[in-house]
Amino acid sequence: MKPDKDSARGLAQLEGFLLWNAEVERARRQARRFTDQLPWLTTAQREDVERVFITERVAVSRESLTRIRDRAEELREEYTGRYARLRARCVAVAVGAVGAVTCLGTAVTLAIR
Repeated sequence: MKPDKDSARGLAQLEGFLLWNAEVERARRQARRFTDQLPWLTTAQREDVERVFITERVAVSRESLTRIRDRAEELREEYTGRYARLRARCVAVAVGAVGAVTCLGTAVTLAIR
């Protein structure tokens, strides 16, 4: 791989890592806020509820991100196909236009003689 691609890939991985850690921390904060509303819980119960809350929240986030990733891949494939068809049409039109101009030029040249 080229160094630029390696750098871009490394930065994307770092960004993903940081975003995921921020999501986990957000889940922790939400779990703490949730258990703060339940003052009758013992410390052990509070820790259990927070652990379950975080686990569920992280699972939901992972499922959402997986769906988004899959949809992005579908769209990438769809638009890549559309772009290829559009490019082929543009090339065909350009070749047709060049052919038409060439034929017209030939016809004018023959008509002038």
